[in-house]
Amino acid sequence: MDRGDAQAMTTLGFIRHGTTEWNLAGRLQGQMDTPLAEVGRLQASLLANRLTGEAWDGIIASDLMRAKETAQLISSVTGTPIYDYDSRLRERAFGELEGTTLDDRIKRWGEAWRTLDLGMESDDRLLSRWGAFLSDVEDRYGGKRILIVSHGGFIAPVVASHMGQKIEEHLQNTSLTVLERCEDSWECRLLNCTEHLSQLEDRA
Repeated sequence: MDRGDAQAMTTLGFIRHGTTEWNLAGRLQGQMDTPLAEVGRLQASLLANRLTGEAWDGIIASDLMRAKETAQLISSVTGTPIYDYDSRLRERAFGELEGTTLDDRIKRWGEAWRTLDLGMESDDRLLSRWGAFLSDVEDRYGGKRILIVSHGGFIAPVVASHMGQKIEEHLQNTSLTVLERCEDSWECRLLNCTEHLSQLEDRA
């Protein structure tokens, strides 16, 4: 199978990691390494149960703890092997904003903090590391169905770049977004799907 044929069938399933204690506290994580909260582990287990009915060849995850743990929970339930942990799938770097809440940011930099240069990673830099990663994936796993466990601030601009439009909705924890390679472009088959979390809502 040449690379062109492989690309025609490659499918990527993007998963945002489960909820962390910092998510619950409204604290910006960026590339700081934080574990899942108990509810995040439950979310990952519910997603894993859903994925047992789907055919995925392997998992590649960000090397940050919250993504690794999500991937490991999915792998342990579904039997889908973890191919790798890759630093190129890390969350966007947020510079001086990392570790802060909204109140912290307003107190430190004022209401106009979003207009300041506080060291946040640009879209161009983020998409550059994604492009290098994707090239490697297509060379090694072209034609396969790969789950990518990453972060909301990373997945949204990546998917937007392939769709040619901004992702307006907030990507939920353990949401599933699916892109499929169609010749020279990618088609979005599923966006921000959290149907597996309906059990959590039923318990509330």
